[in-house]
Amino acid sequence: MQEKLEKIYVIQPITRENAGKYRILQEDAVSLIESAGAAYAGTIYQNVREINAATFIGEGKLQELKGRLDGLDEITVLFNGELSPSQTLNISATLDDRKVIDRTTLILDIFAKNAKSSEGKLQVELAQLKYIYPRLKGKGAALSRLGGGVGTRGPGETQLETDRRYIRGRLKYLENRLKEMEKRRALQTARRKKTEVKTIALVGYTNTGKSTLLNVLTGAETYVKNKLFATLDPTARKLTIEGIEFLIVDTVGFLQDLPHNLIEAFKSTLESALHCDLALIVCDATGEYDMQMQTTLQTLQEMDFSSPYLLVMNKSENVTDFSVFPRESVMISAKEHLGIEALKREILKFFKNEFLFCELFVPYGKSNEYAKLKPYVYEKRTEFTDDGQTVFATIPSRYAKLFSDYIK
Repeated sequence: MQEKLEKIYVIQPITRENAGKYRILQEDAVSLIESAGAAYAGTIYQNVREINAATFIGEGKLQELKGRLDGLDEITVLFNGELSPSQTLNISATLDDRKVIDRTTLILDIFAKNAKSSEGKLQVELAQLKYIYPRLKGKGAALSRLGGGVGTRGPGETQLETDRRYIRGRLKYLENRLKEMEKRRALQTARRKKTEVKTIALVGYTNTGKSTLLNVLTGAETYVKNKLFATLDPTARKLTIEGIEFLIVDTVGFLQDLPHNLIEAFKSTLESALHCDLALIVCDATGEYDMQMQTTLQTLQEMDFSSPYLLVMNKSENVTDFSVFPRESVMISAKEHLGIEALKREILKFFKNEFLFCELFVPYGKSNEYAKLKPYVYEKRTEFTDDGQTVFATIPSRYAKLFSDYIK
């Protein structure tokens, strides 16, 4: 038998803070619902001049929503914002004890569904427990009415019934485990710096095609799906451009109004982006690319990001007017393999001061001496003559002096 899809109805508040972007937030909510494996059932909008301490939105609007939902079974209500524990319970009570979740709960549910690595699972559990803990104080029995479905995946299913002391202990354990993993990753980063491998991070709004781009650039076969937060755990692959090896890392996507505690939870995972030599900020050229770019930069800046970056406008195969995009943008279509060579050239151009592109002539009599220098050179091709070999090479600039006898 096919599993019945959970249906979710959205309450979209319109406040002074989100008045200019509430439509985008609502569209994101629909995408989040679908990414959680549920079905979108509709939206009710409410202008909020003053927040109602008990229910956030007014009693009249809740009664209107109750009327809309009368006769409809198994409808979950999503408040597309953040609710306090008491507001969640009060809205649920007004709507005849229907399950009510907020935006953070929904995002955490998707994270729990998509986390694959042990670190990703630990980070999700930590974020969920931190969110659940203040909502357990005196409310455990009421919250247990949530039952199954969206918003209860991961530790949410089992931890609601546990006592606060156990949760505090579990939080401490998870934080310690993640600190240990963070130390190991710091050692790996230091090792990479020592070997001088340049790191490139793919960052940007969720669902803009970062994983597809990773696959096209590296020939990898990482998981790609047209859903929000499909990539949760960072994925690193080797990228070679004209003989130069880079490490390119795909990271979790961002979203408008991504709750700060979620950013904090995944800060360690995003360290690959924070400490990269170059970031590629990937935007959807067919969508709200300016909003995507600003959201990404704002989120990164909250984490003290300071690396240089290139703007990459993906999904541009049907774009005819390029003048509307920032001049420094690189226009590509990862799906159609368009603009990929131009992107590689831009990456190389960024690192041009780091490398010397040259021809080396190595007399046969000096082959043994040259062999000792080979670990410092990227050989693109070699031509042999009667007197020696001509090597078309790329050398890290800091080692150029070692090759002064051979550079033509």
